[in-house]
Amino acid sequence: MRNIGFVESLTIEFKSDLDKLPDNEIIDSVVAFANTDGGELYIGVEDNGDITGLHASHKDPTQLAAFVANRTVPPVTVRCEIIEIDIQVLKISVPRRTSVVATSSGKMLRRRIKADGTPENIPMYPFEIATRLSSLSLLDFSSQPVPDASIADLDVVERERLRNIIRTYHGEQNLLELTDEELDKALQLVTIVEGKMVPTFAGLLLLGKKDRLKTLMPTTESAIQVLQGTDVKVNESFTLPLLAAFEKISEYMNAWNRNEDMEIGLYRISIPDIDYRAFRESLVNAYCHRDYSMLGRVRIQLNDEGLTISNPGGFIEGINMHNLLDAEPHGRNPVLADALKRIGLAERTGRGIDRIFEGSLLYGRLLPDYSSTTDRRVSLFIPKSLPDKAFVKMLANEQRRIGRSLPIHALLVLNSLKHFHRATVRDITDDINSDETKVKNIIESLTEAGLVEATGNGKGRSYILSSKVYRNADNTVGYVRQTGIDKLRYSELVIKLAKTQGYVTRKNVSDLLHISPPQAYRILEKLAANKKLQLVGKGRYAKYVPI
Repeated sequence: MRNIGFVESLTIEFKSDLDKLPDNEIIDSVVAFANTDGGELYIGVEDNGDITGLHASHKDPTQLAAFVANRTVPPVTVRCEIIEIDIQVLKISVPRRTSVVATSSGKMLRRRIKADGTPENIPMYPFEIATRLSSLSLLDFSSQPVPDASIADLDVVERERLRNIIRTYHGEQNLLELTDEELDKALQLVTIVEGKMVPTFAGLLLLGKKDRLKTLMPTTESAIQVLQGTDVKVNESFTLPLLAAFEKISEYMNAWNRNEDMEIGLYRISIPDIDYRAFRESLVNAYCHRDYSMLGRVRIQLNDEGLTISNPGGFIEGINMHNLLDAEPHGRNPVLADALKRIGLAERTGRGIDRIFEGSLLYGRLLPDYSSTTDRRVSLFIPKSLPDKAFVKMLANEQRRIGRSLPIHALLVLNSLKHFHRATVRDITDDINSDETKVKNIIESLTEAGLVEATGNGKGRSYILSSKVYRNADNTVGYVRQTGIDKLRYSELVIKLAKTQGYVTRKNVSDLLHISPPQAYRILEKLAANKKLQLVGKGRYAKYVPI
């Protein structure tokens, strides 16, 4: 018996059709796929991948596609096709839907991976519907009125804290001129329900009284841990309004985040273990983009390796760890995010992720890492590492020269060159997950600025950091090694080619070393003068042979 050659996963499922697969199982699988990541259902295949074939009633793909559309709400359009693998198998391709899908009988399901690594279809519970809609940017949970809440659940002390944050972080100053009621309305912290003002979830999160927050929103817990080796220095969990929680966590961070001073000419800069702006944006993102319909907590851990910030709720639709810096900014809780921007806590452009990466790039450190993120939780790790002081000095001098910060992608290109020492455009493009045309333009501007130098020609053209970095690091030898090692080996490579094929021409040398014909000619003439090669013939027939 032939095996299909791959296994079940979140997006692949096998169904046996020996005893005629029930119609409701087909519909259940389609709905579960549509409510997760889409996928492919193979009918006529056993769980272990063995192909056992189709029942006669499932051999009409067109009829089956119409049946699926009629039994799903809203209708799911699938593609059905018969595949001949010794015997027939039916493949049903299900798209990922941008809405929640149910069977015509009202069942809602989703897929998940069990502990043993195999997939299963499970019920989608009411709170997961809100999670699904918010991840698709179809529901702003933070803008919804809080059931059983009243305006009396908002704390005047927290509202004054909000006003102080506007003053401290240079938020929209005109907000300070508003009355409390006008301020709440301007930030959409309240809404009108049956003629009465009721707090929204954003309002309760920012201004809610602690006891009411625990009762009405038990999903707002935060936790902070500080570890030194295996010693636990801080381990605290609490439920507070977000602004109070933010200040509490910031106080711990300021106390445990070590700083080192560095002099650059007449200037002195402070280099923290964790850049404060990066920390602030990371924390704001965790609160803005967490899924408040899920139980769990925002967790902050600072240890010898670095800072970890995690929050319930995976990346929203269209966002993954590879396109974070290029994706259009949009979040799970727009009203909450907008309020935090307007009061000055969050990056107003919506590009807080740039700040997070910039906090590591400016000091030549390892990049922030989102690799532990799952579909249920976002986890950010910002590593601690020694700063590259030569790199810091180069960037500081350049930013002082141009009077502004370098763009985030320019910093990424420079960091990539620092890592590779020498790299082609393709190397850099692959490293930073960017567009090749964009990388070429960035490299050209960095070359003009004197931060990057090019070596070689054509396809062999590569790039290195400029001599400024090596001088700053007191590593001129390293710079010479990067720029000169190829030239030192030119003669060796040309002689090796001549001995291998019995002769060498100017074109051979040009192609071998990726240099211009005049440069190739000068190398050959030098080798001939040093009695390494001998010229034979003239003009277009000239060639050099080993002596």
